[in-house]
Amino acid sequence: MIYFDNAATSGHLPQSVITATSAALRAGVNAGRSGHALSLACAERVYAARKILQAFFGAPSAEKVVFTKNCTEALNIAILGTLGEGDSVVTTVAEHNSVLRPLEHLKGRGVRVRYAHLDKSGNLTSRAVASLVDRNTKAVIVTLASNVTGIAPDIAAVRRAIPKSCLLICDGAQACGHVPVNISELGIDALAVAGHKGLLGVQGSGALIMSERFNPSPIMYGGTGSESLNINMPAFYPDALEAGTLNYPAVISMGEGALYLKTRLYEHRDRLVYLTDMLLEGLSKMPFIKVYSGTNPYGIVAFEVCGKSSEAVADVLSRDYSVCVRAGYHCAPLMHAALGTSGLVRASLSAFNTENEVEYFLRALAQTAGQVG
Repeated sequence: MIYFDNAATSGHLPQSVITATSAALRAGVNAGRSGHALSLACAERVYAARKILQAFFGAPSAEKVVFTKNCTEALNIAILGTLGEGDSVVTTVAEHNSVLRPLEHLKGRGVRVRYAHLDKSGNLTSRAVASLVDRNTKAVIVTLASNVTGIAPDIAAVRRAIPKSCLLICDGAQACGHVPVNISELGIDALAVAGHKGLLGVQGSGALIMSERFNPSPIMYGGTGSESLNINMPAFYPDALEAGTLNYPAVISMGEGALYLKTRLYEHRDRLVYLTDMLLEGLSKMPFIKVYSGTNPYGIVAFEVCGKSSEAVADVLSRDYSVCVRAGYHCAPLMHAALGTSGLVRASLSAFNTENEVEYFLRALAQTAGQVG
């Protein structure tokens, strides 16, 4: 089996992550919810994971690292916990439904939403975003990398182009773990992170990394293990945003993944650029292929087989060649509308993939094109 669907979930985890997650599963305890030694020991491990992510993403404090079950939950907290009636927000057509759907919900509650469009080259520019910002804009929401094509706006330029008073919320699902992201240096107020993609954690892991001035209200309510006599949510972070039992093994896996990448991030980035270029070069030699991606460090290559359904191509690759890719709209409908596609095949690589796998994929794709009606 050749796994080229890493933008959905990483198909290969380092042994250190597997070992740490297995140990967490064997602990079988609710971290921080009891006063016995095992619960307290696990709570210390959770705090250690917060400290790792604080350093990895340049958060002002460990308390500003909030654990979630995925990037979607982190984005929902950032968006629904911050915006309300009368607010104005600017986002882009490159966003995932994890951004688009919460904003669509808020439109019905009096929030105004504007969408920055791609330029003629299919890129997002800071000028396009900034041109929509006015004095009433409370927040700008921008992906760090498109999950469809791998394009990446210059976030530092976006921050410079918008007013200091404007909050900057970023979807880091495809970028985090592949390139350095320091929220303090970039001026990001809220960074939503998926643990199970580039960060090499397991499914069910995510985080919201917040600046000092970003203080969203809770969108979920429940037990926290703190202030149990208070029927309101605690007023302090991270407890205010972490209702219910944390997914302890997932949290540990994400912390271990960040620890693994601490000394390997640039090595992985360079490896992904190399493999992506290799795939792009091979696709460029196939006249029946139209490619929508360029060189990128996220391993994302989107393309269409001219005249063929993306779903049909992916089905043949899976059934006849044991190759896993993603087809369709990738939960990013406005991006596909902007590109004018009816769905694309997305091959997304990992630094753990090999040259032989890329070569096999190219051969399989050439044969698949003749098999799909």
